[in-house]
Amino acid sequence: MQVLVLAPHGDDGRIIGNALNAVGGQGQACADAAQLLAAVRAGAACAIVEKESLNASVLDGLADWVAAQEPWSDFSFLVMEPASPPARAANGAAADGDHGACDRLGNVTLLQRPLREDVLRRAVTTALRGRGRQYEARAALHRQGQSEESLRLFNETLETRIAERTHALARANDRLMKEIRERERTQSALVQSQKMEAIGQLTGGLAHDFNNLLNVIMGSVELIQRTSSDDRLRRLALNAKHAVERGAKLTSQLLAFSRSQNLDLRPTDINALLAGMRELLGLSLGPTVRVSTDFAPELPLATADANQLELAVLNLCLNARDAMPAGGEVSLATAVRESGEGDLPAGRYIVVAVKDTGTGIPSRVLNKVFDPFFTTKPVGKGTGLGLSQVYGIARQSGGTARVTSVEGHGTVVEIWLALADPAAVDGMPSTDAVAHPKASAASVLVIDDDASVRHLIVECLQILGYEVRQAADGEEGLAMLEEQQPDLLMVDFVMPKMNGAEVIERARSLFPDLPIILATGYADAQVGGTVLQHERVLQKPFNLDQLAAMVSEALQR
Repeated sequence: MQVLVLAPHGDDGRIIGNALNAVGGQGQACADAAQLLAAVRAGAACAIVEKESLNASVLDGLADWVAAQEPWSDFSFLVMEPASPPARAANGAAADGDHGACDRLGNVTLLQRPLREDVLRRAVTTALRGRGRQYEARAALHRQGQSEESLRLFNETLETRIAERTHALARANDRLMKEIRERERTQSALVQSQKMEAIGQLTGGLAHDFNNLLNVIMGSVELIQRTSSDDRLRRLALNAKHAVERGAKLTSQLLAFSRSQNLDLRPTDINALLAGMRELLGLSLGPTVRVSTDFAPELPLATADANQLELAVLNLCLNARDAMPAGGEVSLATAVRESGEGDLPAGRYIVVAVKDTGTGIPSRVLNKVFDPFFTTKPVGKGTGLGLSQVYGIARQSGGTARVTSVEGHGTVVEIWLALADPAAVDGMPSTDAVAHPKASAASVLVIDDDASVRHLIVECLQILGYEVRQAADGEEGLAMLEEQQPDLLMVDFVMPKMNGAEVIERARSLFPDLPIILATGYADAQVGGTVLQHERVLQKPFNLDQLAAMVSEALQR
């Protein structure tokens, strides 16, 4: 880019030439002020001028041109001061009034004589870089055809960047403050991540132990049901079984605090599911809350995890109850709706709507209701995880969750679910009881460190007609495996000394085709699935039917 030079004298010309050569600038010497003004108007990157040559006439012409510049332009003047300028302040800056004449030129950098080549080189480099960015701004504005307002904002940004280039100390301070704020945000995020990791480990361990206990209870009451002829005892066992099933749902809910659930997505009759919740909702919401329904007739099946969807609807109804301290009405409605915008692909969806007549949600926080840990309830009255869990379940099911509310006039939360695949509907398994043929010729090796769980599994398998051996840990189990190959290996996932994954790896090295079932008390079956790749995972607590079906399937592989 071209640099204009006006009337250099003495050693100035040589210094200016060296500086321009060093930065790659092309100098154009101007014999007088008139030629400088004409060259400025013709276009250049910047100008190097003697202060003595800037008389009133020249300043008027240059100032008029500066004032008439395009908004994107901020032409730089590098003004060489006399060797003995007027009195200066203690810090070396020019005294008040000394720069009055040059102020009319706008972007002025004063250079003190005698010139120093390094100082001049830096000043020219800054001016050329700034001019280059100005040209880039002009080209961008021409390409994009931005409005006058956009041009003003872009020019302000440009001026800010130029100011930052000339105020190194301010820039350094800004960077330092930014780094401090970023470090504080990072530390805060790390603390939050560590807290959630700790919660995940705690809930995972609790769920595992709790599921082991539930498994013992489940198996015991099923054995009572199958072996006892006392009708009263069988009814009590059935009640206990239902309690165990509710406990299993509780462990699944507990794990939702720390990880995504592994949803069991199946074609689901939403109307039937909601109708089956009427009694539960009546007991949960209390006598001051009326429950009404408006189900669409002949509603298609939706893709959903029935247990998780039931929990989500119950959660929404409990939130509705809390928003109606004096009582009110909660209505459940279903419909088929079209969606072609937002976070859903175009198509038809099943919509489950939960509506209340409560206090509503303030508009200022309406867009935050699905954020984790956000709650409008008083401290200690809510975790802020309920609605975020509802949203997560809906998204994992191929749909979404939406909320509308008017403060003082109630709230409507909608769960959008994808329609079930017709092929999946046709292939739905029968709900009839599973027949469990005897298989006395098949042998099973059970490895589980929990004696209660192990003994229960052994007894259940023996009732089903299998020959069973048992081991209390991985090392003992592998020794028995080497001694005699079973037809099936069933191993717990979490054990001391050697966990289920390690046992399976060793067993595979001995017998590559051996059928294996991994039993785990963790709700996230993907843990086992990742370790086992294609092996079967039996989720604790399981009942006798589930155990029999899984064993039979594994042996027929």
